[in-house]
Amino acid sequence: MTVPASPRVLAVIPARGGSKGVPGKNLAEVAGVPLVVRAVRACRGAATVTDVVVSTDAEPIAEAARAAGAAVIPRPAALSGDTASSEAAVLHALDAFEELHSLTVDVVLLVQCTSPFLTSGDVESVAAAVATGAADSALTVAPFHGFLWRETADGTGGTGVNHDKSVRPRRQDRPRDLLETGAAYAMDAAGFRGARHRFFGRTLPVPTDPARVLEIDDPHDLARARLLAPLFTSPEHPHAPNEGPQLP
Repeated sequence: MTVPASPRVLAVIPARGGSKGVPGKNLAEVAGVPLVVRAVRACRGAATVTDVVVSTDAEPIAEAARAAGAAVIPRPAALSGDTASSEAAVLHALDAFEELHSLTVDVVLLVQCTSPFLTSGDVESVAAAVATGAADSALTVAPFHGFLWRETADGTGGTGVNHDKSVRPRRQDRPRDLLETGAAYAMDAAGFRGARHRFFGRTLPVPTDPARVLEIDDPHDLARARLLAPLFTSPEHPHAPNEGPQLP
């Protein structure tokens, strides 16, 4: 992968109108700010990101995105159903953006609205990892020290996933696992087109604050986000909730 001195870095925020878990989810407010707007702000605050687009099939989401400073790529119906992948939406937005502006994107990001506490620093970290040539793809992760279990196929028991159940080491003696946060991904644009998947080549996990890890998939997640939001809101910048203090 050869990265130009001043790479074009496009952040794509998929935000379709339909959502079964939380109706109207991408316009749901956390600390008074719609989720799609929070994602746009996080991307616009990242120094390496040169362009921010929202891929949507819903005009209310498009209006909110434009008001927040993002461009909008209309998403076709074929890519707006429940089975449509995020990769497909990003590929479509990437192609549409390049055709519209007659330019070549070097690095493309997938940024999810469903992670309300994503910061500009997080976006910058994954974007810079690829833009500097340190990786072909990158993702936000959080340190994880838990013991994972999986139910057996017959449902009669369980087995350890990241540990041997017969050995119980101390936390400090275990290797650190990393939990994919689902918030932000960065990919070399040419490599992404070839792989048609967000992970390829050298993939770099970028650690983020585990206290901020929350994905909104159902109403309970949204309620928790609204309760937690004051902890991540800087008193000096009450309208920029993504940039609050890091918890100890």
